[in-house]
Amino acid sequence: MSDSAQQAKAQKRAYDEACKRVLSERSIMAHILKACTEEFKDCDLQDIAQRYIQGEPSISCMAVDPEAIAPRIESEQTEDKSGAEGTVYYDIRFHAVAPVDGKLIQLIINLEAQNDFNPGYPLLKRAVYYCGRMISSQYGTVFVKSHYEKIQKVYSIWICTMPTKKWEYHISSYQLTETHLIGHTQAERSHYDLIRIVLVCLGSKSHRQLKGILRLLNLLLLDNISSREKQEVLAKEFNVTMTPHLEKGVAAMCNLSEGIEKRGEKRGWDLGKQDDVLEMLKDGVPFEKIAQYTKLSLQVIADIAKQNKLI
Repeated sequence: MSDSAQQAKAQKRAYDEACKRVLSERSIMAHILKACTEEFKDCDLQDIAQRYIQGEPSISCMAVDPEAIAPRIESEQTEDKSGAEGTVYYDIRFHAVAPVDGKLIQLIINLEAQNDFNPGYPLLKRAVYYCGRMISSQYGTVFVKSHYEKIQKVYSIWICTMPTKKWEYHISSYQLTETHLIGHTQAERSHYDLIRIVLVCLGSKSHRQLKGILRLLNLLLLDNISSREKQEVLAKEFNVTMTPHLEKGVAAMCNLSEGIEKRGEKRGWDLGKQDDVLEMLKDGVPFEKIAQYTKLSLQVIADIAKQNKLI
């Protein structure tokens, strides 16, 4: 691997870690839950952050082993082993309780920061897979034997930073619903409403052109402005207190963006696509098709090809 490719990978890892650090802050998660979930839409942000989010979020570090048979006592594990595909990590995973009909219900929530909107498969299918894993992993941790009544609802929320144009600035929710083929008797909703997927799609606008959760996330993840300016907007408009954890994440993302801007690159994570470009170049894919898939410029693709002696 060339030095530039190694640098790209290191920079992508650093950006991803900073992104997870920012999104895993309680005050930020509270805004996301209030905007993207039915259970928290009427809740106070402070209550969500301090009362309803339970414990510390797991960030790319805990495993869900589908092969395991022996019960595990609430040792929530966030790593997903999938045979030949290697180890897949949930970005952020945490527990929460939500006030529903006068009682608190348990939720398991997965939060993903997704830079590649077209990774070679439908992103929604991956989200469904993640939800399935979160449901099945509850056996031995949440319930044993036939106590399916204890299954907890799961959310998988995907923050997509680089969607296609037609998806920019959409928030879409997907869930199980009841449809009557014959008859009209209704089941209790809580018995089947156990999986919810939410896509939050950002885009190329400045946060100044947006409102609500889209404005907040665009500011945090995409806008190339100073850390100080971000902190001021977070405090003034979103009542977010800058903790050391959040400040470190915001500063890291700003530093990465500044370095990329000086080199004339479009986005930090674009550099991480070089391996994909190399594979497609080796397969003889035209530059135009590579540009369409990766959203890199033809010049950047040509530079990658030259650096690796492919033209």
